[in-house]
Amino acid sequence: MVHVWPLALHDGELTLRPLRRRDRAAFERLRGRNASWLRPWDATDPERGPLPIDFRTLHRWNQQQARLGLALPLVITVQGRLVGQITAGPIQYGALRSAVLGYWIGHEAAGRGIVPRATALLIDHLFAELGVHRIEVTVRPENAASLRVVEKLHLRQEGLRRSAIHVDGAWRDHLVFALTADEVATGDDGRGVLRRLRDEFPSDTPAT
Repeated sequence: MVHVWPLALHDGELTLRPLRRRDRAAFERLRGRNASWLRPWDATDPERGPLPIDFRTLHRWNQQQARLGLALPLVITVQGRLVGQITAGPIQYGALRSAVLGYWIGHEAAGRGIVPRATALLIDHLFAELGVHRIEVTVRPENAASLRVVEKLHLRQEGLRRSAIHVDGAWRDHLVFALTADEVATGDDGRGVLRRLRDEFPSDTPAT
């Protein structure tokens, strides 16, 4: 199992790849258009309020964390157009072999099955290529769209973390969902979660 960076993962017209310097204008337009859409789910600082997303700082942090193998921060693109972001991190090795996933997508691309596909694609990579054993996702109970993602991917609900993360100006409860590698039948092509998703939701996951 070898950590490779930079990394690109593909499923038809869907690609997960690193954030590039030349993405700045498109990234900032996407975040700007979706500011109110994303605000209820964006982390905030309990002392300073909303955390401004400075593109240069984000790009530098992404590269540093990825080179060290501590995270896989990737943008989501569809037919080359940037529509969101997904990150596995922190990634822990040794006895834990675990990763935490987080994601967001612009309103205009929501509801098209993109986030479940992107998440399945990344989970398959973590299981098959990096030897990660456990994936965890935390979701606010009010976030119906994200709850649908973990439901489609068959992540187990494991409990509720009270006041777990400061989001949208307050400490918010988060539900914990998880999936382990031994719960997925991964084929020789490294596909397991994505194949299961495609079998169950063929209209949302075009064959490639």
